[in-house]
Amino acid sequence: MAEIRIVPLGAGQDVGRSCILVTLCGKNIMLDCGMHMGYNDDRRFPDFSYITREGGLTEHLDCVIISHFHLDHCGALPYMTEMVGYDGPIYMTHPTKAICPILLEDYRKITVERKGETKFFTSEHIKMAMKKTTAVNLHQVVQVDDELEIKAYYAGHVLGAAMFLMKVGQHSVLYTGDYNMTPDRHLGAAWVDKCRPDLLITESTYATTIRDSKRCRERDFLKKIHDCVDRGGKVLIPVFALGRAQELCILLETYWHRMNLNIPIYFSLGLTEKANHYYKLFIAWTNQKIKKTFVQRNMFDFKYIKPFERSYADNPGPMVVFATPGMLHAGLSLQVFKKWAPNENNMVIMPGYCVAGTVGHKILNGAKKLEIEGRQMIEIKLSVQYMSFSAHADAKGIMQLIRQCQPKNVMLVHGEAIKMDFLKAKIKQEFGVECYKPANGETVCIQCRSSIPADVSVSFLKREASLSGFPDPKKQRIVHGALLMKDNRLQLMDTSEAIKQVGLQEHQIRFTSSLQFHHSGEIADIAQTIHSLVKSTVTDYPVQMLADNSITISDSVLININGEDDEMDKSILISWSYDDEEIGSYLLNFLKSKMIM
Repeated sequence: MAEIRIVPLGAGQDVGRSCILVTLCGKNIMLDCGMHMGYNDDRRFPDFSYITREGGLTEHLDCVIISHFHLDHCGALPYMTEMVGYDGPIYMTHPTKAICPILLEDYRKITVERKGETKFFTSEHIKMAMKKTTAVNLHQVVQVDDELEIKAYYAGHVLGAAMFLMKVGQHSVLYTGDYNMTPDRHLGAAWVDKCRPDLLITESTYATTIRDSKRCRERDFLKKIHDCVDRGGKVLIPVFALGRAQELCILLETYWHRMNLNIPIYFSLGLTEKANHYYKLFIAWTNQKIKKTFVQRNMFDFKYIKPFERSYADNPGPMVVFATPGMLHAGLSLQVFKKWAPNENNMVIMPGYCVAGTVGHKILNGAKKLEIEGRQMIEIKLSVQYMSFSAHADAKGIMQLIRQCQPKNVMLVHGEAIKMDFLKAKIKQEFGVECYKPANGETVCIQCRSSIPADVSVSFLKREASLSGFPDPKKQRIVHGALLMKDNRLQLMDTSEAIKQVGLQEHQIRFTSSLQFHHSGEIADIAQTIHSLVKSTVTDYPVQMLADNSITISDSVLININGEDDEMDKSILISWSYDDEEIGSYLLNFLKSKMIM
């Protein structure tokens, strides 16, 4: 029996630092290699010493797969490849490969050049790490080695995000990374075929959430911003450079045009241009509407949204600013927040999930005073709003994906333990499959049954259909036939057909059993009683009473009553062929229970 072993080094009952080790039939795969935004010490990277305490990781891993460019999924990659040591294959999609180094370099600048941290990767490390990566296309089957193959599926979420199906022989694991089951203004919905993996490893960020109408949410978002700028306030929207930022920019751009507003909207300098460039380059990854209108008008060429410079934060009057990063844990968004937080006319709108430990998480939990970067105490008077424009699947979306791919087991990662408990119970109740939620460092072993594929002859299927009608494909049923190995392929066929093909003589096997009992009645009356009993319980087979008081059932089952009418000692003889083993055995046990022996 094959085994799948899973150990989360990150994202086990936690959001952030996604890094999951999977051993599939002896092949070691690392799924994502992220950093934790809530820590500034050694805990920000996965604990690679779990894999090996000495030397590099190359000989211990068959491949590494990166699902998308968010830093909680790829942020530790240069650290792992260049500082710990890994030279094996790394797979990601083309957009992820293009955008990853930009976000890694931006974060390195914030961490090293502004905060002065030393135990961090360098620009050269990022370049060297990206040279080791291989870009894959959607639905392309990539042969990692002689046994392991991987395949990418569209995940929505952000540009280039993919789910990955890993396969060794008959056994497979589907890893979702982050995904979204509903299309938005710039990306399509996640899609995967009915691959029936042995294990589905799915994110569960919003395990207990079912989102309200998107249109209502957008209307509320626009109203909050309009009301704030109308009274002269400033609105800060912390976002990550690509993904949700483009979604909200398209929304505000359309609204500003419709309302003919002249209040300035700004986006972090340089990032708009970069984002624009990559959306043009990878237009095939966007939704159908953008693809259709792209030739006439590029949705990402914004008229009302201008590049932001740091000095603008001190300008008087209302404005809207999109600034990175999205959880207020560093960078420009944190700098602007510090300036605007003491003014009650201002507003910050958090449009997505914030990891525990970040400034975003603290203010969403009601903090009124904050010590930022270990030295500055800030009073928070501005309005703090949370509106979920997150590009993650909600509980309904997760259930939809399970229904779509039909896994044999489910594992929840990238979520909070309490929320996972709720979703785990729902999955077990609705789908009847085992569901796991391991913590970081906890090992889960799943035993997988091996199935043997076999071709089925047409004549065999016709015979089965004629015997019992067309079977329900969702229900398992037992069929009798012969397995024949031919040209290294197994064939299931009718026994008589198999005998002809191999040139053997057919023999009939019959089973006979005798039941002794005491009864003073006549043979004909006893036969009539048994006939009535059998007919009432066996409804799927023809039951006939013959002139000699014997009873036939199906093609080969025969019941005879032996003895003399005036004698007490009598016996029932039951005989059946191998083909009718099921009904023959059933009748023997049935008559044993009914007759007084």
